[in-house]
Amino acid sequence: MKSLEDLKKIREEAKRKMTMRLGEEQKYRVVVGMATCGIAAGARPVLNTLVEEVSRLNIPVTVTQTGCIGLCSLEPIVEVFDAKGEKTTYVLMNSEKAKQVALKHLKNDEVVEEYTIGQYKK
Repeated sequence: MKSLEDLKKIREEAKRKMTMRLGEEQKYRVVVGMATCGIAAGARPVLNTLVEEVSRLNIPVTVTQTGCIGLCSLEPIVEVFDAKGEKTTYVLMNSEKAKQVALKHLKNDEVVEEYTIGQYKK
């Protein structure tokens, strides 16, 4: 069994790795749910569109994929994390919505409220 001190060390290491993933020069980290439910709902074109738009607009953003986010009925889901760890969750995404999120949120720092399920703040 791990001690409280061991758990604190594990937590700090996880935080450090998350910061490294986001990187000092990165504005955001974008995560697309790519579990079976997300793929069936159309997450692959959403992921591809985000990668293409981030590249086209030359935005310092990391786009990655993850497994199930837990809201299968709202797939495809895209989560955007800023450098402070705040998260915006976009739901029922498609390629056109992904283009708007890339331009408005990732490039111009404007959350596209009508596509969100809400913002989570630590």
